[in-house]
Amino acid sequence: MIQKIAHIALVVTDYDEAIEFYTQKLGFDLLEDNPLSDTKRWVLVAPKGSKECALLLAKAANDIQKVSIGNQTGGRVFLFLETDDFWRDYQQMTDNQIHFVRKPSEESYGIVAVFEDLYGNLWDLIERK
Repeated sequence: MIQKIAHIALVVTDYDEAIEFYTQKLGFDLLEDNPLSDTKRWVLVAPKGSKECALLLAKAANDIQKVSIGNQTGGRVFLFLETDDFWRDYQQMTDNQIHFVRKPSEESYGIVAVFEDLYGNLWDLIERK
């Protein structure tokens, strides 16, 4: 049996602002943007070159979902963005005003820093050894 995680749903306030952030600030590709109804869209974004997993940008549909925006994991790092060149991507993200909440550090497994997306979700930017 072969299985994989194809998509991870990320609750957002607005489709278009989320698309802009992920494509313009983080340089992700917009893979799909298809209307499902008058209020719901199927929106997938992924890092350039990513073939295995994409983010499904899911607009909050009710108050319970709205409360989760930016805190889907209770304040823990939620997503991990691996790179082949940490310093290149760190500089580009800094130039794009991405807010890093933990500065770069050398760890036994590689170089890592923690940043937040437009809603406050925490991400690791990591280059593994």
